[in-house]
Amino acid sequence: MPERRRGAALEKALLDAAWEELTANGYARFTMDAVVKRAGTSPPVLYRRWPDRDELVRATITHVLQQNRVDTPDTGSLREDVLTLMRTINATRVEAITLMSVHLAGYHQETGTSPGDLLAAGHEKSADVLFDRAVDRGEITPEHLSERIKSLPYDLLRHEILTTFAPVPDHVLEEIVDTIFLPLLR
Repeated sequence: MPERRRGAALEKALLDAAWEELTANGYARFTMDAVVKRAGTSPPVLYRRWPDRDELVRATITHVLQQNRVDTPDTGSLREDVLTLMRTINATRVEAITLMSVHLAGYHQETGTSPGDLLAAGHEKSADVLFDRAVDRGEITPEHLSERIKSLPYDLLRHEILTTFAPVPDHVLEEIVDTIFLPLLR
């Protein structure tokens, strides 16, 4: 007889099962019953934690993002920090970005929750740390840092991934940083 899961171990097992169900079948076919079966548990165990599938999806995305957190680089320059972070995302997140965009389109339509909302719920912005360090080093001034400018290189990276469904060539990452992003900060 398998050992009974409790607390954090049970919650992790439920969220892992939900992620597996979501990536296997997409949001349109994602059901609480399917997660219950995949997790090998009972409906009350799941419904005590998440009253509906939308809340479970949000918790699942948050869980996956927290499990796959990317370390914030500290290379000593904003250019290299941004490129390092983009290269890490490019090397490790193409599949997740594509899956989330494709499988969660229905979720976004039904709930009005944007992909950015889910990403913000999942983790604090690593980029904010990069910009704070760059300001402290005197590389940039804070008045040039709107939220849109701070997110620009990562938005362009995500756009490239979603238009090619493949990792972005390094020369494109450098072009994004050197010819589009950094000139906006000067």
